[in-house]
Amino acid sequence: MKRILITMILVLGAIGGAFAQRYCVIDTKYILETIPDYKDAQKKLDAVAEQWQKEIDAKFQEVDKMYKSYQAEAVMLTDDLKRKREDEIIAREKEAKDLQKKRFGYEGDLFKKREELVKPIQDKIYNAVQKLAASRMYDFVLDKSGGITVIFADPKLDKSEEILKALGVKQ
Repeated sequence: MKRILITMILVLGAIGGAFAQRYCVIDTKYILETIPDYKDAQKKLDAVAEQWQKEIDAKFQEVDKMYKSYQAEAVMLTDDLKRKREDEIIAREKEAKDLQKKRFGYEGDLFKKREELVKPIQDKIYNAVQKLAASRMYDFVLDKSGGITVIFADPKLDKSEEILKALGVKQ
């Protein structure tokens, strides 16, 4: 009988603790799309990306033109001239691919430009979320725009140090 009573008290305590935590849900995608500065930044990014894409397309068209010219003249060229033209075509194609990677690759120019234009807006949103969480005493702020993501969590709820202690990991 005591076991059942103790178990019930523990279960009710856990449920009460779960309800004691306060949280709210936001939609960062909606927030970003509503901010005029974000729209302007997005337009600038789109314009820059379009310009860079045109530049890359022009390079690939040049390579294609060189290749078609080579194919048309290949029968009249000596082996040395063929090799030289092939090397030239390969070098131009590599230049175009390198430029594409530089502009659009991981941590390329577009990534840096996006960080330059959008990150300050995202920081403003994050600061506003922190202020809201502090003023309304929310323990968690969840973002529903791309699945549920924790935007803010009260640091006092982080039990990572306790887990490390339980694992015997010293800091």
